[in-house]
Amino acid sequence: MTSTLTKVAWQRGQSIIEISLITPLLLIALYIPADFGIAFYTGNLTQNAAREGARIGSGLSKTGNAPNLLFTSTQANTVKTAVFSRMAGYLTNKSVTVKFYDGAACMEFIEVTAQGDYSFFLYQLMRFFGSTIPNSVTISRTTQIPYTYQPYTNTAYCTVSTTYGPYSS
Repeated sequence: MTSTLTKVAWQRGQSIIEISLITPLLLIALYIPADFGIAFYTGNLTQNAAREGARIGSGLSKTGNAPNLLFTSTQANTVKTAVFSRMAGYLTNKSVTVKFYDGAACMEFIEVTAQGDYSFFLYQLMRFFGSTIPNSVTISRTTQIPYTYQPYTNTAYCTVSTTYGPYSS
């Protein structure tokens, strides 16, 4: 009878050891797809932030005296604020660049670039085991939208830009 109890106790101990060895590997195997999903979602949020900033910038009025109406840093700050407010909290070293392409007889448009660094948990884990992987990956998205208030006869894209930024948060 004693040997049966000892055998049962030993099997319970064996099960606990197996679970304690397999659980960390199982958690890592489950977290890796989730980590890449979060990175994909963060890239999607960055794209939406750049797109929304460009949409807002495309409807802004130029400043100055006619016929010398220009986009200025005031409009760029409006776009920058809109983009930063929509970027994901997972990103570090966030930056926004705003370019206004304008001219007399060309199609004017705005280009917004939003970017930030994302740290994968997998990379941190691999560095823990001695790998030489970078700390983070840069997620960068760019969007161009034509300026709303311009003549429809302007069909050639403007090539000269006024760049504001990169602004950092």
